[in-house]
Amino acid sequence: MIESLDPKMDDRPVERCSSCDREVTHYNTHLSPTNERKIICWECRSRDEKGFNAKRDFRRGARFGYIPR
Repeated sequence: MIESLDPKMDDRPVERCSSCDREVTHYNTHLSPTNERKIICWECRSRDEKGFNAKRDFRRGARFGYIPR
């Protein structure tokens, strides 16, 4: 059965984030195919969605006068 929770509810239990190891009340719970729960806080989730860890050698050349063509 699918259980849906209202994100505005404040009575969710405090959980520990799997990536940053902080205790958070705002988090997403992911289930793996082996039924393991992985809890990701909203800060880590937004960092991943931004492409924070994209490429080590990525730089914006236009800031230094180089325009890629």
